[in-house]
Amino acid sequence: MLSNASKYAIRSILFLADKSSKDKKFGAKEIAHELEIPLSFVAKILQKMAKAGVISSSKGPGGGFYTSPENLNNNILKILSLTEQTDIFEGCFLGLPRCSDENPCPIHHIVAPFKETLYTKFQNQSLRDFAIEIKQNGSYLSLKGIDVKTDNLFK
Repeated sequence: MLSNASKYAIRSILFLADKSSKDKKFGAKEIAHELEIPLSFVAKILQKMAKAGVISSSKGPGGGFYTSPENLNNNILKILSLTEQTDIFEGCFLGLPRCSDENPCPIHHIVAPFKETLYTKFQNQSLRDFAIEIKQNGSYLSLKGIDVKTDNLFK
């Protein structure tokens, strides 16, 4: 399971990959509002990601956060490594200390291929690829502005 920091980082950066450019920058407050994420989380995450070169930033009037063409070559694994979440691909899903291919837990054979597939996708797919998917598939990063009809949820 991803930590809130990892979830917020991925959502924020995918938002920037989809909507920003050198000419169109976003402040932390605006991103937090659009994604319905606590501002304190977003501000820290964006500063950390900018310092690591995952995203770009500029100060002053008209400043903010954005993704450059170079930033878009990064992948989700880099983001997860900066939020200390790469360990989600290691270890036992049930938390057993000695679970392995040789000593599997009851669900090891179900979870291991899933974790391997996810790791490979996060390693091989760039932020640019994810941004293209967002545009093509109409994916969403926030429920803000989406009309969710609760009477249809259980039909």
